[in-house]
Amino acid sequence: MISRLFLLIVLFHLGNIAFAQYKSPIQLVDGWKVNHLDSVGINSTPINHLLESLEQKKDHKIHSLLIIRDGELLLESYFNNQEPDQQHDLRSATKSVISILMGIAIDEGFVGGVNDPISKYLSDHYDFSEDKSSIRINHLLTMSTGMDCNDGDKSSKGQEDKVYKKKNWIQYTLDLPMINDPAEVSKYCSMGTVLAAEIIEKSSGMSFPDFAQKYLFDPLGIKSPKWGHTSKKSNIPSSAFRLYLKSRDFAKIAQLIINNGNWNDQQIVSSEWIQNSTSHKTELGNIPYGYLWWQITYQTPYGLRVGITARGNGGQYLMIFPKDELAFVFTGGAYNSPEAIVPFRITNQLLLPLFSH
Repeated sequence: MISRLFLLIVLFHLGNIAFAQYKSPIQLVDGWKVNHLDSVGINSTPINHLLESLEQKKDHKIHSLLIIRDGELLLESYFNNQEPDQQHDLRSATKSVISILMGIAIDEGFVGGVNDPISKYLSDHYDFSEDKSSIRINHLLTMSTGMDCNDGDKSSKGQEDKVYKKKNWIQYTLDLPMINDPAEVSKYCSMGTVLAAEIIEKSSGMSFPDFAQKYLFDPLGIKSPKWGHTSKKSNIPSSAFRLYLKSRDFAKIAQLIINNGNWNDQQIVSSEWIQNSTSHKTELGNIPYGYLWWQITYQTPYGLRVGITARGNGGQYLMIFPKDELAFVFTGGAYNSPEAIVPFRITNQLLLPLFSH
């Protein structure tokens, strides 16, 4: 199924099917400038083919596709009965937003810096054993705490599905055994990100959603984001909530990275943090990783390109290429499915070659 869809998209052999008509995004009062492909010198014919393929093939799982270049929204399309006003579960792409919020917490003086021990912010609120004293904030952001926390290993005591069943997620995580020294190895650990969000909450004296609203979403003009979680437990800490955003609002996060922390002439997070947090710090599954941002290599017909990437289960992606002032935004419903790679194929074979400067 994936290869068939891929061929339809990238080879453009659609027979006698009438092509979809590309339209520029609607101009709204939401901070986005919009433009038409023709006005910026982009051939709209391949995009028409792509849109028609995605509209005709009902068995794909892509929900939305947005394209940004030079600070303008050039494409905004929805599929599979999705609508522009729907808020989408970003899953683990929320982690990259937490990275931005940690940078803001440091900028605002709530957090001293990434080299601070996590005990400085959490020991007054939770029991804290001596073996956790060497864990620092940067270890949370690079998933290298040394704790027995690996979402990809069902035998790991800190595997996220096990933690979801516990009454006190934070204390349970802080009680996990140490199996490595901090910074020795990185393993994908969602609970480490929850601890990072908890540090923001405790240091600021604000709930995590309130902090995000005041310091990030309000400046970006994002109104009423939704926070939730697949767990049904009533005592989920707010620092463990996942983010739901409209696709146009999700795209603002990408533009914030392109602009080095600036949105419409307001510096929301320092440029130093953007540069530092998106740079290569460690590796997860042999993929370069920063502070909760991926550096994914895209294999285009014209060579390799590295993009700063946020990714969430099901096909939630920000694919960001700052040097080109370019970003592709996807949402999807391919949860725990190999179909989640389809947006990468579209990006590799069509979008990057078409939109790169």
